Amino acid sequence: MSLFENWKDMAYKHTSRDTFEKFWGDYAKVEGKIYANLLENHEEKFEGTVKGLAEKFETTNEYIVGFLDGINESIKEGMDLEGATEDTAVSLEVNYEKLFFNMLEARADYLYNLPQWAGVLSVEERENIVKKFKKSKTVVNENKVGRNDPCPCGSGKKHKKCCLK
Repeated sequence: MSLFENWKDMAYKHTSRDTFEKFWGDYAKVEGKIYANLLENHEEKFEGTVKGLAEKFETTNEYIVGFLDGINESIKEGMDLEGATEDTAVSLEVNYEKLFFNMLEARADYLYNLPQWAGVLSVEERENIVKKFKKSKTVVNENKVGRNDPCPCGSGKKHKKCCLK
C-alpha cells in the first residue's frame, strides 16, 4: 500500500465520531506546526524527502503526505502523490496568495489565523483575498421571466399566454 493510500485510509475510514475527531485534532496540530514553520521561513525553499520532513516535524510519513495533499493546489508545480514513498523528494514553491485563499475555502481558521501570516502577506493583502473569496461564494440569480412579463421570444404576448403554456 502506498503512503497516499495509507493517508486516505487514516483520514477517511473511521468507525466512530470519537476516532474521527481525535484523528483530525491530532492532524490539525501537526499541520499547524508545519505551516507555521513554512510561513516563518517563507523566503527559503521548503525541501527534503518525505521521511526527512517527517523526522524534522516529529510526525509520520502519512501526515506529511496529508500535508502535501492539502498544499498541492497552492504550489507552482503540483506533485503526484499516488506513488509517493518515504524517499520521494519534496521541493515546494508556494504561491502564498493562493494558499491563503485555499485555507479560507477549506474553512481552516486554525491555519489562516496563524500569526506568521503577518510576515508573508500584509493585512491589506489578506483583506483583499478575503474579499475575493467572499465574492466568489456570492450566488447571483439571473432575472427570471415572470408570468406577466413580455415573452422573451419577442411575440409581444405575456409569457403566461405564449411560451409558458
